[in-house]
Amino acid sequence: MINLNGSLAINLDRLRPLTEPYADMVIREFALGSSGVAAAIVFVTPLADRDLIEQHIMRPLMSISAGPSEVTKHYLQNRVLAVSQLSVTDTAEQLLSKVLTGCTAILVDGMTEAFLIGTTTSKTRSIEEPISEALVRGPRAGFNESLSDNVSLLRSQGENPGLSLIKLQVGKQAKKSLIIAYMMDIANPELVAEVRRRVEKINIDNVAESGYVEQLIEDHYLSPFPQVQSTERPDRVMGALMEGRVAILLDGTPFALIAPVTFSMLLQSPEDYYDRWIAGTLLRMLRFLAAFVSLLAPALYVSFISFHPGLIPTKLAITIVGARVGVPFSSLVEALIMEVSIEILREAGLRLPKPIGPAMGIVGGLIIGEAAVQAGIVSPILVIVVAVTAISSFAIPQYNAGISLRMLRFVAMFCAAMFGMYGVILFVLFLCAHLVKLKSFGVPYASPAVPYRPGDWKDFFVRAPLSMMRTRPKLLGSKNKKRQGNESR
Repeated sequence: MINLNGSLAINLDRLRPLTEPYADMVIREFALGSSGVAAAIVFVTPLADRDLIEQHIMRPLMSISAGPSEVTKHYLQNRVLAVSQLSVTDTAEQLLSKVLTGCTAILVDGMTEAFLIGTTTSKTRSIEEPISEALVRGPRAGFNESLSDNVSLLRSQGENPGLSLIKLQVGKQAKKSLIIAYMMDIANPELVAEVRRRVEKINIDNVAESGYVEQLIEDHYLSPFPQVQSTERPDRVMGALMEGRVAILLDGTPFALIAPVTFSMLLQSPEDYYDRWIAGTLLRMLRFLAAFVSLLAPALYVSFISFHPGLIPTKLAITIVGARVGVPFSSLVEALIMEVSIEILREAGLRLPKPIGPAMGIVGGLIIGEAAVQAGIVSPILVIVVAVTAISSFAIPQYNAGISLRMLRFVAMFCAAMFGMYGVILFVLFLCAHLVKLKSFGVPYASPAVPYRPGDWKDFFVRAPLSMMRTRPKLLGSKNKKRQGNESR
């Protein structure tokens, strides 16, 4: 560790070897006004705000009219430097570390400490509508890559002194700021402490995105289901905080994390609460149905065609058999051909430029499906099944939850191909057992179904009227259980 001393020349001689690897670092020497005291500032050109440095640091310092004996640390802090973020350091290493994050350091001859001024500036995109979570009715503002902007969006959701923020640093080589947000008078202190403990245990060189945090703090990394919810919507985050959950915001990404999470949350949308309860309930039940179809429709097709054609109505069975005449593959192989093709088209549509991506997905699906039927590779009924399955998967609000169901769909198809309907039933039983066993920060993933909490069913399959949702979810153990009214139900 290199300590600073009272000689500016010696300090600069010690700093210059440390700054050689940084071509964008500037060291500017000057005199403090009429006092003639030598000084220097150190900053990095892309990160530091030049206008702020020139107007609020250099101009006041070069306009000092005090004598040399009057230029002290106390005088500069309280009479000259008109900035809000000011700290001091007495080591060259800490000075260099802060300068590399956008601060400006001031060294003055005769002082054993350097001033550190917050002058960081960054160019971020404006606040826009979230791309991955579009709504018909609701706020249009979404998070961006600036942590300060994201915190401001949370604060703008409503005046609430209970919104507490814990700021941490993650990443060994490339340090980033991370904030744990929670409601002080609502959240369970044990939950907040557990989230903080897991975040502080992160020991990795670089946390590039909140997905890194999600993977490093989840309970069971072998599970196909996400155990932390990601979102771009401030209103979703505020709604979760009001229930007693905890949010994690990372600098450099528009995706915030919410913990703990249950499976039913992945099929809910903020729009459920903005519409009347009847419409919200209908849409939510449609999503549960869509999740079921997305997961099991191809598997049921394979099991019925290969093992249980007697369960199909006679007229429909005759139609299916007639359509499959000349198909050279088994039901599993033709289902795999179509499902893999759809997945490739979906991935290609995401990676292509926006103007042609959607058109590519639609046109490609139509062409491949029609060509496969005309060539006799697959049957027309399977094209319908695959199309309905793909459309159902689009109805799932959370993209990562949709990926989980798409992966498990192939497992269900292989189970159906080996054991027929019995294989599908065994697959569902194993999946339910896994969901019941799975936990997110100590909260059962299948709650409120298992363990059974009838009070929480008001916001499960059915979205009850807001006047009936008087209490917060019991599974979170919130400090303040009442959400509205004077009675708890």
